[in-house]
Amino acid sequence: MAPASLVDRAGLDRPRLARILSRGLDGADDGELFLEYRQAELLMFDNGRLKQATYDTSQGFGLRAVKDEAVGYAHASDVSEAAIERAADAVRAVKGGYSGRYAGPPPRSNVKLYGDDNPLGAPGFEAKARLLEAIDAYARAKDPRVRQVTATLGASWQAVEILRADGETYRDIRPLVRVNVSVVVGDGDRQESGSFGYGGREGYERFLATDAWQSTVDNAVRQALVNLEAVPAPAGEMDVVLGPGWPGVMLHEAVGHGLEGDFNRKKTSAFAGLMGRQVAAKGVTVVDDGTMTLRRGSLSIDDEGTPTNRTVLIEDGILVGYMQDRQNARLMGMKPTGNGRRESFAHVPMPRMTNTYMLAGDRDPGDIIASVKNGIYAVYFGGGQVDITSGKYVFECTEAYRLDNGKVGAPIKGAMLIGNGPTDLHRISMVGNDLALDHGIGTCGKNGQGVPVGVGQPTLRLDRITVGGTG
Repeated sequence: MAPASLVDRAGLDRPRLARILSRGLDGADDGELFLEYRQAELLMFDNGRLKQATYDTSQGFGLRAVKDEAVGYAHASDVSEAAIERAADAVRAVKGGYSGRYAGPPPRSNVKLYGDDNPLGAPGFEAKARLLEAIDAYARAKDPRVRQVTATLGASWQAVEILRADGETYRDIRPLVRVNVSVVVGDGDRQESGSFGYGGREGYERFLATDAWQSTVDNAVRQALVNLEAVPAPAGEMDVVLGPGWPGVMLHEAVGHGLEGDFNRKKTSAFAGLMGRQVAAKGVTVVDDGTMTLRRGSLSIDDEGTPTNRTVLIEDGILVGYMQDRQNARLMGMKPTGNGRRESFAHVPMPRMTNTYMLAGDRDPGDIIASVKNGIYAVYFGGGQVDITSGKYVFECTEAYRLDNGKVGAPIKGAMLIGNGPTDLHRISMVGNDLALDHGIGTCGKNGQGVPVGVGQPTLRLDRITVGGTG
């Protein structure tokens, strides 16, 4: 367990630190000193043996001065008064002759989603290695066609402290655990893969329970065996049903990024200028919620000190909100929403999603599937590409099935969904009552930074979506 204050841990003198910070941010519109201490571990069991075991401890600071749209940023792993003083001299350069008015501090919150317990502490290394070995043995015993198993177990524990020039200080503790299993199955010369994972912001205990990891292996093997029987996917325009939970990653990428404040302030988002307009079919409500306990994307406060929120983005098809950090909110005349996030002390904060999902509707999932005469049922997605400006996307289905006269048919391989996020929001004709969140595996990339996120949605029907296939 780390001390309550990272300032004390580094042996910094608070009065001198306050003077350095005040000088570095004098005349700026906003800014802060971000201190971080992180521990992380990763174990990988591959091809029948423990292939990787790493442990890392890191610390550092980032000092940011904001002047209008410009940002001065300096960071270092040397958390000392001398290094912070050099950083203060560097960020002052962005100010030039400008003299702004330092923004008021973020509001306080009594919410503390996580305690100080560090998940890396227990169980010990031997127990974790034995678990990965058990996962490997269990997966291979599931079916003789299993040829390769890769299992990973990782965790991190992050403590952050944010100091402002007005004397306000904010602290947060952030545990994170993830387990992932990938398998390759084969029949003759044909090989297919499947994967499944789970995680969240808590200790190892729940994730290492036998039923949890066995269920994960079962799903990975099942997906691989389904793909082993898959036939080439059809191509053309057809109705598509998206399953609940992880398929929300398509909503995250094709719609969520377009609702982040910076893209809309710069008018590079397909949603720019559409506030208050109908941007989706009626019945479609999308929220970003960083307040849910234990979820991978949840935080007590964001990386600027603002409490996270449940922010409604689209309500009954109407665009009603954006996700904002402090800088973009100020420049747009809006309020910060607790979405200012950064990968580490070496990165500037920017508007990022937390847990982004579509709310449930009132349709039975079985009725949604039964309504499709000719289409596909996409249950799981792999990679995808999105153009934020146009909203165009391409997503690979890693588990999908034909829909024929309202019934789930043969599994298909090679299906790609091709479309435009803002346009396809209007193509949602049925919203299921089975909202599900993902199992805690999402990582979002933006401008070279990766942060943990959550996604989710109910079963959805989309009409006339372009499917790229191999058949």
